[in-house]
Amino acid sequence: MVTKQQTIEAEKTFLSGENFYLQHFLGVHQTTTGYVFRVWAPNAQQVWLVGDFNQWDDSLALQKRADSGVWEIDTSLANEGQLYKFKVKQADGRIVFKIDPLAIHFEERPGTAAVLHTVPAKKWRDGLWQGRKKRQKSFQRPLNIYEVHASSWKHHEDGTPYHFSDLKDELIPYVKEMGYTHIQFMPLMEHPLGASWGYQLTGYFALSSYFGTPEAFQDFVEACHLENIGVFVDWVPGHFCVNDDSLAYYDGTPTFEYQDPQRAKNIRWGAINFDLGKPEVQSFLISSALFWIEFYHIDGIRVDAVSNMIYRDMDEGPWEPNHEGGNRNFEGYYFMQKLNAVIKLAHPSVLMIAEESSSETQITGLIESGALGFDYKWNMGWMNDVLRFYEMDPILRKDHLSLLSFSFMYRMQENYILPLSHDEVVHGKRSLMNKMWGDRYKQFAQLRNLYTYMMMHPGKKLLFMGSEWGQYLEWKFDHGLEWQDLSDDLNGKMQVFTQTLNQLYKEEGALWALDDQETSLEVIDADNLDETTLTFMRQGKTKKDFLIVVLNLTPVERHDFAIGVPYAGTYHELLNTEHERFGGTWIANNADQVSEAIPFKQYDHQIKTILPALGALIIKPEKIKITRKKATPNKQTIKGGEGE
Repeated sequence: MVTKQQTIEAEKTFLSGENFYLQHFLGVHQTTTGYVFRVWAPNAQQVWLVGDFNQWDDSLALQKRADSGVWEIDTSLANEGQLYKFKVKQADGRIVFKIDPLAIHFEERPGTAAVLHTVPAKKWRDGLWQGRKKRQKSFQRPLNIYEVHASSWKHHEDGTPYHFSDLKDELIPYVKEMGYTHIQFMPLMEHPLGASWGYQLTGYFALSSYFGTPEAFQDFVEACHLENIGVFVDWVPGHFCVNDDSLAYYDGTPTFEYQDPQRAKNIRWGAINFDLGKPEVQSFLISSALFWIEFYHIDGIRVDAVSNMIYRDMDEGPWEPNHEGGNRNFEGYYFMQKLNAVIKLAHPSVLMIAEESSSETQITGLIESGALGFDYKWNMGWMNDVLRFYEMDPILRKDHLSLLSFSFMYRMQENYILPLSHDEVVHGKRSLMNKMWGDRYKQFAQLRNLYTYMMMHPGKKLLFMGSEWGQYLEWKFDHGLEWQDLSDDLNGKMQVFTQTLNQLYKEEGALWALDDQETSLEVIDADNLDETTLTFMRQGKTKKDFLIVVLNLTPVERHDFAIGVPYAGTYHELLNTEHERFGGTWIANNADQVSEAIPFKQYDHQIKTILPALGALIIKPEKIKITRKKATPNKQTIKGGEGE
């Protein structure tokens, strides 16, 4: 049981922003005589506990603890499974029924009451996974993420969404079969509106009851780890739901939000911004992140909308400069550093991932050097450039080839994840398959081309569910994926292609072993504008461990296509995206090619092959002789990108 002194210390550290296990102090806790309830409402006139156990009346008034703003009550009336809320008489006398911000379970929508729910201590069986994760360096391992919206991956025949007990039986085997290394869920925390996709949160410690019980999610994560699949979860510390019964102006005054109404209001998302400089809010949010890591054994957190937290001018409407006259939000900047420092100290192998769209702040890297301390950052510039290119008529592409090659120039500035996420397949943007230029056959050909380019490009990978087989329709949060598409030959073969590419990625160390090093990439030819092709090489740990990719970005087949190679020898075509088993027309790959001693840019040797229309080839050395001597310095001309 918690002692009085421990409670006093928890209260003290909460107020100083150093309580990172706030769920052990606030919220509801079992005692020898019943349950103690605590809530932070510093400017409330009075707080009552109401619920099933007292017919929701005013019989249970909480007492305020000294000057901390924490109210508490110890009662024997409450029982497991009952619903409850806090009835708050706010600073202006207004009465509002409020949620328990520290609850770990809520009733199903549209209800918003917390459930008195005690989760028994779990005996985890994922020790082997945890030990292996601690020994491995993520930068030197494959990381290929399947992004999932939990309630729309698949529905039952009656239209109801899967819960985690269902996903455990079907999603995990599917992800394993497809060859992904990790699943990343869009926010799973409690939220009242499905149309927000989980990005308008109310319960920061609660798995949404829409997805099932906390125990079911624990079992799901454990099952993933037993199959060598990692689990990431989206988390939203920047803003929260505006609903009157949630965190918003909890005691009638700015409590979790900024004092300044202009800074508190998030116009673009119709939400309210956390005051990230307030110590109590820091305790609340960091405790939430650690809770998900420790209670559910998740392997990483993807932090949403980092730009909105570190800049003052990211929202719509007017903004006030900081005391230095700039747009830096110092509260958010230092909170991000504190968050990452705390988590990495406690859990060095947990990955912290930033969804951040600017280039003005170092996001990944050491906090001591001024970075925010994240492990990875989504490369939004790459995503914008690439999708713009593949939507373009091939006639125009020769003048915009730099959209594909510009990211080579800045790839070492951050530790990047290349995302083709949910954001790109909603709101009239069209699905990835339907973004591609041309008729349906050409769209699938280019989608295979795009995925090959993505997998061969330095950086880790993320693909949103349904994109792996080229779903035609946009994603809809309240519908299951169009699984019936797989009865179509092109969709089915597209799924086989993605599975094959995923497996190749895991097997070929050249695609990830040196991801964080400059030597991992060598451009072979980025100047072939007339034919609109791009050729580059990925280098592994040894000289013989490398792969060459050639992208044909026009619907014209290229014969006797020359490719510079670093060594004399025989080269094998490992993958041809136009093979008929992937949906193309080729019944066999190109034969192995023996190099010729003909200079090609910086190389002394070249091979020649047939490059399929709108196709991509991955080529691997078969038998080579390591006597490398460059003929001339590398004269590659990579121009600046157009979408950053």
